[in-house]
Amino acid sequence: LAFSPTYDQDDFFYVYLTDPDTQVIRYEVSSTDPNVADATSATPVLTVSQPDTNHNGGWMAFGGDGFLYIATGDGGGGNDDGAGHTPGIGNGQDTTDNLLGKVLRIDPTGDDFPADTTRNYAIPPGNPFVSQTGDDEIWVYGLRNPWRNSFDRDTGDFYIADVGQGACEEVNVQPDASTGGENYGWRLREGVIATPTIGIGGAQPADGINPVMDYSHGGPQTCSNPGAPFFGQSITGGYVYRGPIPELQGKYFFGDFAIGDVWSFEWDGSSPSTNDGTNYTNLTDHSTDPNFTPDVGSISLISSFGEDDAGNLYILDLGGEVFLLPEPGALWM
Repeated sequence: LAFSPTYDQDDFFYVYLTDPDTQVIRYEVSSTDPNVADATSATPVLTVSQPDTNHNGGWMAFGGDGFLYIATGDGGGGNDDGAGHTPGIGNGQDTTDNLLGKVLRIDPTGDDFPADTTRNYAIPPGNPFVSQTGDDEIWVYGLRNPWRNSFDRDTGDFYIADVGQGACEEVNVQPDASTGGENYGWRLREGVIATPTIGIGGAQPADGINPVMDYSHGGPQTCSNPGAPFFGQSITGGYVYRGPIPELQGKYFFGDFAIGDVWSFEWDGSSPSTNDGTNYTNLTDHSTDPNFTPDVGSISLISSFGEDDAGNLYILDLGGEVFLLPEPGALWM
């Protein structure tokens, strides 16, 4: 769910759902109750067909430019291959008539497709494939299942956590100054290595960008962080902390859905062309930090992170719990 940047004027908010295809729908708040949506106001914005029931993405947010960013996933199955996947290259590397395995950028306040009632949006003129071969909605591509992304509220840098397959989990950072079009490598690449599946993995594409950080599932894979200091199975992206706790300022927090641990690091600001998976400092495992030990409940199956207007960090899990990061020295509240 994402609120319009001008919500106080237009009362619009946007819902991303998969049923079974990806749908982005705009709603308006009820005219009689500001805490209730007007169900009759549903307006389809964008629909993307999904060939499988996994890797369907599930994140969207408005950037500082006022445009809506939507993460789609490669459509599921394995290896970005099979029915519903572009033969030979997969959906992640296919930029023509294919919105899967991407982050899209649209302007939901316009309408470049007035004859199509299912496409109620405009294309930002600065998108990387405008006026050239490629789908105009695409902002970046080469992603498997970007599961929870975020903008650094201070710098505008864009953090994309991409779930790996059998080897590596990864975090990509797109600097705020980017004009889009980055290729993050999937299905050829998983983290900084070739996808281990024979016939799927390969050399880095000519325009490929490595992650700033990746970590291993364990085993023989040689991700840039092969188990030191941790392993994991399925990344859940978070936020760069900009809240009231000075010690945490500037740290990017993320977790692992399968393991349930929470970690943080600070991106070192490297040029994307030099990324090698080790472009960070102060990598910290918070699993034994008492400030990350709830006094009620337990953190497991981390499904998402959140932040409020003050920059406080929240962790959500599939047990129905929401945890708030407290003041220094205090435990979870």
